[in-house]
This record gives sequence, C-alpha cells and structure tokens, in this order.
Amino acid sequence: MGFSYVIEHMEEDEETSKSIPKWVELEYMHMRTFAGPEATVHFTHLSPSSCNTLSSLFAQDAEPSRAKAYAHQKSVLQLMDQKGVPLEKVCLLDPKAEKELSPEDGDGRFEWFLFGGILGDDPPRDRTGELRVLGFPGRHLGPIQMTTDTALGVTKIVVEDKKRLSDIPFIDYPTIVFNPKESVEMPFRYISDGKDPILPPGMREHLHEDLNKSFDF
Repeated sequence: MGFSYVIEHMEEDEETSKSIPKWVELEYMHMRTFAGPEATVHFTHLSPSSCNTLSSLFAQDAEPSRAKAYAHQKSVLQLMDQKGVPLEKVCLLDPKAEKELSPEDGDGRFEWFLFGGILGDDPPRDRTGELRVLGFPGRHLGPIQMTTDTALGVTKIVVEDKKRLSDIPFIDYPTIVFNPKESVEMPFRYISDGKDPILPPGMREHLHEDLNKSFDF
C-alpha cells in the first residue's frame, strides 16, 4: 500500500469562480501520475467550485496507472481527524525545515506527506508557514523552489523508490523554447528525463498560449 499525499490548497479561490486556473489543474492532474497507482492523493481546503471541478476531472480520468485522487472542502486537520491520522505521522514538506527528506522517512515513521499548495510562487511566498505553525514534523527538498507537482514527484522518488535527493537528476530554471522567436524561462527546479524537464501534459501548450495572450493588446 502506497502513501497518501495531501495538498492543502492555499490559493485565494473565488467562491463564485467556475474553475481553478488551468495551470493549477494541469499540475494537480500530473501529481496523480507522479504518485503512481499504489498511492492516494488528497486535495484539501478547496472552495466549492474548485472541489466540484477537480472531482469531475478525477471522475473522467480513472486511468489505473495513476493514483486515486479525492477533492475536499475540509482542511487537512479535519481530514486527519476523520481518518484517524495523528499529527506525528504527517510529514510537512517545508523549505525551512532543518532536515532533508531521506529514504528512511519512507520506512514507516510517516503515513502522509503534506504540501502547501501552491508551492510555485515566484518570488516564493511562505505559504507553508501557515501549516508549519500547526506543529507537523518537517522535511525540506533542497534550496531551490519547485512546482507543487515536482515536489510531490521528488517526495515519491525519495520515500518510495528510495533514492536520495542528490541522486535525482534535476534541471534548474529551464528555458522552454516554442520556436526560434518565442521562449520562456521557468523560475523553478524540475525533474529531468535525461534531456528535458518533466512538465505536466498540456503545460507546454498552455505556456505558449499564455505567452501569446500577453502580446495581444
């Protein structure tokens, strides 16, 4: 049985908004692929509209190679209470934690790994601080900011695949090239597939659309 990965949603959702932003949706769907079929991914603290959007997307995509995923309006603390998971069994991935995440952290001391979404702010905002004050044991993933889906993927590689952070191939601040005249630099660290950063399916196209929109006056 795999671990549970929990993303405490910390964006300011409008109660009336129809959906979460497209890039968030792409990252959140990608997390299920990174987590793998043995794991469960919970998205907590969602607005009603975001909860409905994600629940609908998960229902449409029941690919067995991906983790099961659930969207909740309740907070991570409420979900822990409901499922009987004690605080000391939940590891908060915290850039300010003293200890680095290690393969030993997957040996039973933790059942859940908690992320403060959205990690991918540039410049970084300390959203994880809102969770840190609750007293969770913490681990960090190195000094460079990652997107939330990358952070989950790295955590899975360390605690389930038993690789140390220093053995994972990374690409820092990659430039995504669309054509000879258009490119965008990503201000984050990504897992490398040996040549390119591993992005969520559809993200490259979304970034290109966003870039084109920024030139529409």
